[in-house]
Amino acid sequence: MTSLFRPTFVLFGALTLLCGVLYPAAVTGVGRVAFAHQAGGSLIEANGKTVGSTLIGQPFSSPGHFWGRPSATAPMADNAAGSGGSNQGPTNPELLDAVKARVDALKALDPGNDAPIPVDLVTASASGLDPEISVAAAEYQAARVAAARKLPVAQVRALIERYRRDPALGFLGEARVNVLALNLALDGKAP
Repeated sequence: MTSLFRPTFVLFGALTLLCGVLYPAAVTGVGRVAFAHQAGGSLIEANGKTVGSTLIGQPFSSPGHFWGRPSATAPMADNAAGSGGSNQGPTNPELLDAVKARVDALKALDPGNDAPIPVDLVTASASGLDPEISVAAAEYQAARVAAARKLPVAQVRALIERYRRDPALGFLGEARVNVLALNLALDGKAP
């Protein structure tokens, strides 16, 4: 009977060591060497101080800043410890009410803007932490940001274009802009 269990335990121990210790340690080591910035959280520093990450959305509410996607995280918006969406479907009355309220708020804060409101400005992402908005969402906000900062709209649009990221491989996803990087550039604190 012992001869039957011994190979099982040896194999279990060897696979645990290989798959549970050696492989994760090797992948972590390669990641830290080859992709140090990403493995460290893709943190952004300005003036020697960490101001955020390119991977986590942050709430901005000043008229002079671009606003990101709404966040459905709890207990507060853009809570990286509580990632998750609202799990409300498109016919859920609560979601419809929230979207209508966000549309009304955007129109109230920018009454002269009669352009169609991009969907990513009124709906949360699945994680609730999306750090990027579509180029259309950035363009929608350009006039408001320019007016609040007393800048020409063309200058703000040029900044949007400078921080634009095209789809991966040219076709995966859509063109987007990282909100934190764009706002840091506006504040003159871009890394």
